[in-house]
Amino acid sequence: MRPRHKIFASIWLLSVLLAGCSAYPRFVGPNVDPSGGGLNSAYPEADPQVGPDGSFILFTSDRRGSRDVFLYDTKNTRLLDLPGLNSLDTLSEHPSSSADGKWIVFTADRQGTRDVYVYNRETQQQQNLTQSLNTDVSNPTISADGSTIAFEANAGGQWDILVYNRVTGRPIENLPLAPR
Repeated sequence: MRPRHKIFASIWLLSVLLAGCSAYPRFVGPNVDPSGGGLNSAYPEADPQVGPDGSFILFTSDRRGSRDVFLYDTKNTRLLDLPGLNSLDTLSEHPSSSADGKWIVFTADRQGTRDVYVYNRETQQQQNLTQSLNTDVSNPTISADGSTIAFEANAGGQWDILVYNRVTGRPIENLPLAPR
């Protein structure tokens, strides 16, 4: 698919996703910003997530020469700064955020090792949740209140879902079972 077709496909996908956020579908910013400062660019975008109230869109893009995480403010139609999150030596994927957008969880591949990271937008700090795991990880997600993180881990050739407490950075050992 040519870059121009990818842009229009991305615009269409976002309009479909946003249709559930309001009474009618609307385009958020269909024009491509050549500087890379808008929602759409000439580079591949991936993993879009719309905030629960439609106020932001979280996604990854190659627009800065590496796969980075971006947060787009739909009300003010601009990208928000995420200082300390992205760096040239990482390939970030699968971002997810808490309902208020304060906490962002994502995978990042640094020097051939992929880990799950949590980023706090208020303190501009990130934490590696899985540095002690010696396995591949993927598809992290965070609870609405930002307290719990779940992700896939491939330990021993089998993909399992692990659940971590964001505050302690440790696995939750005994998950409560649903009543029968």
